[in-house]
Amino acid sequence: MLIKRSPNGIDLPFSSEITSREVYESRRTFIRNIAAGSIASGALLEMLSREAFAQGTTPKLAAKLNPAYSAMDKQTAQKDATHYNNFYEFGTDKSDPAQNAGTLRTRPWTVQIEGEVKKPMTLDIDSLLKLAPLEERVYRLRCVEGWSMVIPWVGYSLSELIRKVEPTGNAKYVEFVTLADRKQMPGVATRVLDWPYVEGLRLDEANHPLTLLTLGMYGEVLPNQNGAPVRLVVPWKYGFKSAKSIVKIRFTREQPRTAWNKSAPDEYGFYSNVNPNVDHPRWSQASERRIGEDSFFTRKRKTLMFNGYDVGSLYSGLDLKKNF
Repeated sequence: MLIKRSPNGIDLPFSSEITSREVYESRRTFIRNIAAGSIASGALLEMLSREAFAQGTTPKLAAKLNPAYSAMDKQTAQKDATHYNNFYEFGTDKSDPAQNAGTLRTRPWTVQIEGEVKKPMTLDIDSLLKLAPLEERVYRLRCVEGWSMVIPWVGYSLSELIRKVEPTGNAKYVEFVTLADRKQMPGVATRVLDWPYVEGLRLDEANHPLTLLTLGMYGEVLPNQNGAPVRLVVPWKYGFKSAKSIVKIRFTREQPRTAWNKSAPDEYGFYSNVNPNVDHPRWSQASERRIGEDSFFTRKRKTLMFNGYDVGSLYSGLDLKKNF
């Protein structure tokens, strides 16, 4: 094995392996503050998150696996799941989010819950982390372009939050509004979508136990490029329905106007359920490519109705070809 050495005979690390001066000095400041007892948990996690992003790691989250909501499929490698993403706020290429999302500040962070609820409230990220016991659930994620992943997400059913805010009898839908900050998100300066990114669900879909308010993945807090610090995961719908970096949850009487539905209503319906029988106008949805199964001889997988999840009762009597 040939090992390249420096001219003076001393092995030096690559520049990417060297802790930045900003991270090093902030760590020393943090240690001094710990000794003085003057650092709060939120500031601690913010420092850890910034350092972790710079070093390619993220803080851990304690969560027990919930086998009742976990697919038995082989999990996608963590590196693939965190480096092949759609997150247009950081660029339209799949590699852009991992390269550009280091600018996102995830603390302080609040989520405002408003609209047709009896108890509107604003929760910070620490309150969201403590709102219900965290679970790990292994969900399939199917994207409209024809690729899929299997990811161990960490969070709890969105219904836990819905129960606390007590929707009124007028609430029929739930709208999710995400962060749109040009200073932190370079993609927001483009006109690829009408910012901020907005998604929505019917109230019964939002209340389904599978709908996950997500705060982590692979036993760690969410990486920036995967929707930190809080996102949605709706496993029987195409991936763009799972809004990332949520800042507002609004309960409404009327169906929300969602980002992709406004941009291309003939291609992206409000429901966007995974359905092999309804093709996208520009490609078939009958099969998919599982990320990590990239061998030339590997056949594409057949797409499962509702991505393989038993949610058909939600749509009894609904024409899923018209309501795509």
